Amino acid sequence: MISQRAKYALRALSMLARSNAGTPVQIPDIAEEQKIPKKFLEQIMLDLKRAGLVESRRGKQGGYLLQRPASEITYGEVLRLIDGPIAPLPCLSITAYKRCEDCRGESDCELRHVFARVADETRAVLFSTSLADAIAMPSNTCEPVERRSND
Repeated sequence: MISQRAKYALRALSMLARSNAGTPVQIPDIAEEQKIPKKFLEQIMLDLKRAGLVESRRGKQGGYLLQRPASEITYGEVLRLIDGPIAPLPCLSITAYKRCEDCRGESDCELRHVFARVADETRAVLFSTSLADAIAMPSNTCEPVERRSND
């Protein structure tokens, strides 16, 4: 699961992507529309600024805007920035590889084989979906997943 911080970051970035290009959006406006605690949002926006995803402008007409086009910022980039490695197992991480402490051998590990497929598919979706793609998706593309009794 992604963290609440990552969800807030993606929602704030989506709002900036929807705003008029070149028009800064102020934190109180983002916080109110996206239902994000203002102090928490301020910290998130500073992280996004340090990473070069947003820029800030001072003054009465100031606020935040995307530093790059929404089509060039992927969900994977944001999730990795906010939550760290995307892999479900440390031995599958691209950015923070670590051998599992109880590993008998990666080539023989059934868990690794299954979760490698999960990680590859997840990365493929996250790193090929930009903010622009996400906001352009029709609202009916996110149908609820059928829940099984063993979930």
